Amino acid sequence: MNCIIVSLLLAITSIVALEAEAADGRPNVLFIVSDDLNCLLGCYGDPLAKTPNIDRLAARGVRFDRAYCAFPLCGPSRNSFLTGLYPNSTGIHENGQVFRQTIPSQRSMPQAFRLAGYFAARVGKLFHYNVPMSVGTNGHDDPGSWELELNPAGVDRLVEEPSITSLRPGEFGGTLSWYASPRGDREHTDGMLAEDAAWVLERCGRDRSRPFFLAVGFFRPHTPFVAPQTPYFEMHPEEQMPVVSGSANTRQGVPAAAFASRKPEQDAMTDQQRRQARQAYAASISFLDAQVGHVIDALDRLGLADDTIVVFTSDHGYHMGEHGLYQKMSLFEESARVPLIVVTPGKGRAGGVARSPVAHVDIFPTLAALCGIEPPANLQGQNLVPLLEDPAATGRGWAVTQVHRQRGPSKAGAKPAGEAPSPSRFYGYSLRTPRWRYTEWDEGREGRELYDHDADPHELANLADEPAHATAVADLSKQLAAAVKQTLPPSGTVPQVRPATWNPNLTKP
Repeated sequence: MNCIIVSLLLAITSIVALEAEAADGRPNVLFIVSDDLNCLLGCYGDPLAKTPNIDRLAARGVRFDRAYCAFPLCGPSRNSFLTGLYPNSTGIHENGQVFRQTIPSQRSMPQAFRLAGYFAARVGKLFHYNVPMSVGTNGHDDPGSWELELNPAGVDRLVEEPSITSLRPGEFGGTLSWYASPRGDREHTDGMLAEDAAWVLERCGRDRSRPFFLAVGFFRPHTPFVAPQTPYFEMHPEEQMPVVSGSANTRQGVPAAAFASRKPEQDAMTDQQRRQARQAYAASISFLDAQVGHVIDALDRLGLADDTIVVFTSDHGYHMGEHGLYQKMSLFEESARVPLIVVTPGKGRAGGVARSPVAHVDIFPTLAALCGIEPPANLQGQNLVPLLEDPAATGRGWAVTQVHRQRGPSKAGAKPAGEAPSPSRFYGYSLRTPRWRYTEWDEGREGRELYDHDADPHELANLADEPAHATAVADLSKQLAAAVKQTLPPSGTVPQVRPATWNPNLTKP
């Protein structure tokens, strides 16, 4: 009898403790990441977009009009915002690398939430995956960051690849490729992801003993641009799709490094192919939007919306013909800029628009502040809570994006910031302020760019060599140099990638 009484007392004590934890006031977090999505969204002013669900999410929270990735490539960007460190501090400048190979003891954002008692779950792509080949796998994931990982794979990966049109036949991820599928939403990977996310939310809604950090990584609109023909391709008739023209003229007076992401097969596209690619990209965005809506509807239906912070973003931007470029890996606005929406129930300003430049590295310190999480001391972003409360606030007031380029041994230059000299690689760094985009390639040795966004939002006229802007160039060059220093770890040396020998189970609480 005594044993039974003790057991009951222990059970009651546990229930009381769980109820106390559930009532501690900490909000949940729903972190939604799209893949290769630029700002062709209704809430960002695109007249052709059909994105009602992302638009209504923006109406609930603050939309950051000038948000920028740290590096316009999936792996470096994702490792950056998931650790709150710039690529120069993670050591990740390529796909296929993980931060545990460079800074193995660093706490990632989801891991910090886990260690603080949150239930941390991932559905789909958060750390880098090769798309489409890694769909349905863990890819280059970090096991210590999550308690639950779900990796569905749909017909777009398992059935339809032989039917996909590609500019390089048989290749889908690294070039433009598209397909209007005859199959419905729930048969596609992102549709399955949305269902899995709703399933996790249902379980979290039933058991509220712990707050949750649920990360949902959608694959769309990454190539191949695959979405159901009905209704998504039909929403965007091919004949109505715009074709960017006159791009060759924009290359005059611009450093060659700015266009190094060009691919020969894309230069040879016909206008019909450009319209088809644009249609497929728009259809993929609308398909993504519907899946985001499915997840948000589940959040609302389960009564979780009032206690859940929602963040929506993309890993980087994307070109659709601007400057003669497609896809990513440039430092122009279309590639560096990302959508960023933050919904904070009971806080912030619903429907607010923050126009001061912000960065992906700002997400981790912001969520930590909102949720009372103790973040790592070395985070390099700013806390955006003041901008959520007053979107007119300026905050840091700038954002920096970097990318690398290759060259021949005969043009080896001085070392990039924080790295040993390389005969083949140099870096470009771009500073975005409210008015200017200023870019230096190899600290100016490979050229400079200056664009006045007040007069030239499409970055068509490079003003860097004009005498009238010499003072602006000098001032921005100093500001950029100071910003680049802030991307480095305290040692000033970029961490080097090494074999992954850590035991991921040691990082689990």
